[in-house]
Amino acid sequence: MLLAIDIGNSNVTFGFYHEEKWKHVWRLPTRTDREAPMYYQMQLGQRLLEANITPLNVRRLILSSVVPDLIPIFEHLSQHLLHKKAFTLRPDIYHSLQLQIDRPNEIGTDLLANAAAAYYLYGKDSIVVDFGTALTFTTVNGQGHILGVSIVPGLKTAISALFQKTAQLPEVPLEMPESAVGKNTVHAIQSGVLIGYVGLVRHMLRSIRSELGEHYQAIATGGLSSILHPLRNDFLIINPNLTLDGLRLIGEAIED
Repeated sequence: MLLAIDIGNSNVTFGFYHEEKWKHVWRLPTRTDREAPMYYQMQLGQRLLEANITPLNVRRLILSSVVPDLIPIFEHLSQHLLHKKAFTLRPDIYHSLQLQIDRPNEIGTDLLANAAAAYYLYGKDSIVVDFGTALTFTTVNGQGHILGVSIVPGLKTAISALFQKTAQLPEVPLEMPESAVGKNTVHAIQSGVLIGYVGLVRHMLRSIRSELGEHYQAIATGGLSSILHPLRNDFLIINPNLTLDGLRLIGEAIED
């Protein structure tokens, strides 16, 4: 069994891969406060116990983080709970992959994992759209070259910014409205952000394809990829576990 841990700005995702599929995928909120080490130890320990997973079950552990402060916490946790040294994905190992990057220190390990999954799993010119804390567009060709990345504030980030930076606008649920014409404040924000992001994603895909070629396939991932359901037909592939797949494949490629 392989354990992939993807530490993002909003969530920490644990994926246990066995017998050619993800047996368990758990998500916990990202915490960096003083209680974070104890919180993750208790939460992960409880879930391991409930799933009957022991250190003997886990043969490999790969870790990716865009939150540097959490790396040592999870490296220690891996040793303490699973008696395994985590393989931590860092820019200095990028050269070991077939993926080619002009400035490896500038691309996050989550985006590298997305590109690796698109390349190793699908092998075609691809645009990976990750609906997370940030909305990212990572372009990778069929030869494994990462051609570039575009970054936009994610859906939750946009709505949270409205809530935090205004005196009278509430924080609203991420639910696609039936109409683009808002009839109340909540509806107005949902309309502007969610329907607006549908247009944003489509325009970005068109712009990238106009530069690189109409044949570039679009792949969606991320915890929020299911919310913008009008975009479903704009993607050839929707894989919520794409980042975990990338981490798994990177671990296997480097080990081999």
